[in-house]
Amino acid sequence: MLIEDIFKALADPTRLRIARLLGTMELAVGELAQVLGQSQPRVSRHVGILCDAGLAERRREGSWVFLRQSEARGAVVEAIQHLLVTAEAEEPAFAALCEADRRKLAAIRQARESAAEHYFARHAGEWDELRALHSPDAEVERYLAQALAAAPLGHLLDIGTGTGRMAELFAEKAERVVALDRNLEMLRVARAKLQHLPAARIELVQGDFADLPFPDASFDTVVLHQVLHFAQDPGVALAEAARVTRAGGRIAIVDFASHDHEELRTRHQHARLGFTDRQMADLLKAAGFAANPPTALDGGEIVVKIWTAKRRAAASPKTAALETTP
Repeated sequence: MLIEDIFKALADPTRLRIARLLGTMELAVGELAQVLGQSQPRVSRHVGILCDAGLAERRREGSWVFLRQSEARGAVVEAIQHLLVTAEAEEPAFAALCEADRRKLAAIRQARESAAEHYFARHAGEWDELRALHSPDAEVERYLAQALAAAPLGHLLDIGTGTGRMAELFAEKAERVVALDRNLEMLRVARAKLQHLPAARIELVQGDFADLPFPDASFDTVVLHQVLHFAQDPGVALAEAARVTRAGGRIAIVDFASHDHEELRTRHQHARLGFTDRQMADLLKAAGFAANPPTALDGGEIVVKIWTAKRRAAASPKTAALETTP
């Protein structure tokens, strides 16, 4: 992309406002239209110009299209944001537009939070019932943080982010967090919970743990918090987690120890009634991880376990041939 294309893309007041807004948070096209007071088709045309110039990225989430700053041109985007901040400080007219946009953005944030509150209200009884069976969440989070404290988190993937709690917990310690969930409604709950974090530090992505939409070796740390028991084939989910984990990277799995609460299959759609340490060790080994001793938290009817492991380096062709030689 030529530098002339970038300046042409920014040569419009509306696109400057959009660039400024995307420096604050990820926004849906409809939300941008609401803030800018323009029609969605018109805003979409402006967005297309910014995307063509490599300054923004689209991401589809169901019927919604979300926009964020481009990661591929990180240094250029950072320089543009610095320029826009300076312009806002020195140009009263532009500053007034940006301030008005931020006031409308506050309404977007409030709408997201209200939608999240309604979701929690509908499901609070189910979650309270499940929480009553195991150790308090705060205790689980404390032990999980301790389990991952030995090394930098780097780029962290939170698989099955749900309400976004794990992404929120580790956001300050990780270089960047990607929070993934298959459920669109849960992603919107997570977006409301995480919208106070810097846009460059957090990304929400719709996807399935059996088919992660990321290149190989993309992350230093992978977390699956109370997710794996939903997998019909946990081996597939862990193989995908291993694929996107860099050699030497770490995985942390928080889930239930093996139990006999059959009602969780129908009331909460659990495909697995927990895991034994042997099952988990075998699953991790098959996926390419070297497991550490697990941690057990037995403060309830169901024991919560924390399993951690390190991603082994891929075997060389010679080593692989020796390992398969009878």
